[in-house]
Amino acid sequence: MCAAATATTITALAAASPSVAGGHRQPALSTRDVPIIAVDGLRFRDLDRSGDLTPYEDWRLRPARRAADLTSRLSLEEKAGLMVHGTLATVAGAYDTAANTDLIGAQHISTFITRLSGAPATVAEQSNAIQSIAEQQPWGIPVVISSDPRNGFTVAQGQTVPRVGNTAFPDPIGMAAAHDIGLTRTFGDIVRREYRAVGIHEGLSPQADIATEPRWSRINGTFGSEPRLAKRQVNAYVRGVQAGSDGLDDDSVAAVVKHWVGYGAQGQGFDSHYFFGRYATFPGNSFAAHIIPFTGAFEADVAGVMPTYSILKDLVYRGVPVEQVGAGFNRFLLTDLLRGRYGFSGVIVSDWGITGDCPQACQDNRGPSFIGPWGVGMPWGLIDATKVERFARAINAGVDQLGGSNEPSFVVQAVGDGLITPARVDASARRVLTQKFELGLFENPYVDPAAAARVNGNERFQAVGDEAQAASLTLLTNRARTLPASERETTKVYLSGVSAEAATARGLEVAATPAEADLAVVRLRDPAGGPDRTDLNFTGSEADYGAFQAAADSGTPTVAVPNLSRPLVLTNVADRADAVLADYGVSDEVLLETIFGDRSPRGRLPMELPRSMAQVTAQAGDVPDDISSPLFDVGFGLSYRHHSHSHSHQSSHGHR
Repeated sequence: MCAAATATTITALAAASPSVAGGHRQPALSTRDVPIIAVDGLRFRDLDRSGDLTPYEDWRLRPARRAADLTSRLSLEEKAGLMVHGTLATVAGAYDTAANTDLIGAQHISTFITRLSGAPATVAEQSNAIQSIAEQQPWGIPVVISSDPRNGFTVAQGQTVPRVGNTAFPDPIGMAAAHDIGLTRTFGDIVRREYRAVGIHEGLSPQADIATEPRWSRINGTFGSEPRLAKRQVNAYVRGVQAGSDGLDDDSVAAVVKHWVGYGAQGQGFDSHYFFGRYATFPGNSFAAHIIPFTGAFEADVAGVMPTYSILKDLVYRGVPVEQVGAGFNRFLLTDLLRGRYGFSGVIVSDWGITGDCPQACQDNRGPSFIGPWGVGMPWGLIDATKVERFARAINAGVDQLGGSNEPSFVVQAVGDGLITPARVDASARRVLTQKFELGLFENPYVDPAAAARVNGNERFQAVGDEAQAASLTLLTNRARTLPASERETTKVYLSGVSAEAATARGLEVAATPAEADLAVVRLRDPAGGPDRTDLNFTGSEADYGAFQAAADSGTPTVAVPNLSRPLVLTNVADRADAVLADYGVSDEVLLETIFGDRSPRGRLPMELPRSMAQVTAQAGDVPDDISSPLFDVGFGLSYRHHSHSHSHQSSHGHR
């Protein structure tokens, strides 16, 4: 037996001089407290500290066999810990050692979401601290750390993580606008490298939902409205994140495609994080279209699937009336359809909080936050059930891990009450463990903080991110060839929502008022109007629209830059701006580079844009692009070639 060594020492030793014995190549090993043993000239981590090579420790065996061996050794309580997907506790910008030691040691939880945001080296160090806790447990089961998206511009509670140190890309809807499958795969590949560098092994993405209900707040996370185009984007992203389409390996990040299925068809655009938004509706009988993008993930052998919160209201599919419970409790959707018809064999992880309580205050809540004094609870269709009953319903429906739960005791109780069979628990435990083995974490759970600092957000990656941002920018109008602007003729700019620093770095002078400027550039945020913040139109009362109107009234050529997190009604923008350049997440620098012709916008609308809210309320929320005579059709986009003067060639894609 070799003496234990530090993580960095063991990793460097194994990687620098790989051994080959019996046709097996020695993988890199990393450890802090676990001893290393030598067998047949090869090295293994003695995770159970038995002094012998236990089958689950033997990296020469197939992951499924190792998982079966380890499952057979675990107690019910330990297997139950594999069936919840907890949340890592933080304090003062770091992981809370005491709290997480309890979750990993006493509760036996070994899969967690992280919401920690910080410098890459810091996040890597924190991940190592978690793995150090894990390897001290009796079986040394490594922790899988998951994350919501952390490379985009949108920050939304419970949906994304603030981007710190990671490469900036447009939101996924912008990747759809860029209409470049190779670029989307590269995006996924960069996400994979940045996640693994900081010790994140699972991405709770992509969204395969389609953008059929214009008012829905999650459209920015989708790849647009057209099911087959979204399918190709989903497939490319999964292949990038998982390092191929042949399942997981030690270079992969496990992708979890979501939200199975129909979440894009939310009634009136309401969100099913809330009781009042618990229904997806299908007045146009287009449920089948919502399945199509998910098949792109299945074809890439996606590791995980997350069901939607939503109840599919009164849906009958293929002759089967769908039970009126959230998808996480729905056996037809998860076992019959997902596992049966589509052959999915990976891990089903529920969306967060489906086993939580939603008392009357929760049912009355209309935001702005879905979190309240009651905690988080989205048990749609099972509000009156007990927690143990919700656990049992979800697991018997097909769920392997309960998302957002730190309470594996309810799995144990459900088995004791005869609500779940031990065999059902074993099946989920094996699935979860198999993926941990496939990801190489039993051999090499630690990461190098210095490498994370070099990898994440590096210049080469950001050049790709900037390319994607510019490629997504969608030129909707361009009167008198306002764009690209000439820097010879444009020396003073008025800016609203754009930093003065980005302009002065280009040698531009920033004017205090539009009338003093040669060009005005005004960003427009989603107005999120009306009592439920679902309206898409600018009423004139919004501060940024006021800045736009003042610029347009001044007579100075005005470029409106609306952020299309949803398909906004731009009727009273397009008729007043000299140019409308829509974005889906773009830095000020890339925006100005495009406006001044250093880059070319080549985005095409990934969804149609309505003329009015009357059109929005008249459309069927489950049918893609069904508005009659929209303001701009899906696929529309003008373009110009980038060069330094303003007389640039202009072309269009799509039509109005």
